[in-house]
Amino acid sequence: MEKNTTEKGKAKKQVPLRLSQSLYNEIAQWAEDDFRSMNGQIEYLLTECVKYRKKKLNKE
Repeated sequence: MEKNTTEKGKAKKQVPLRLSQSLYNEIAQWAEDDFRSMNGQIEYLLTECVKYRKKKLNKE
């Protein structure tokens, strides 16, 4: 069910994601606070986690 999409010239994959209602509500509120869409907030959070992991692995 993955598809390539184009946004700002970058190919992106569509990934189905299941979240609990409480987690969804928390992320939705956070997204609203940060003036992002729900999808944008999830992408931002995942990007930050990957950056953090790369930094952590490079220190070891």
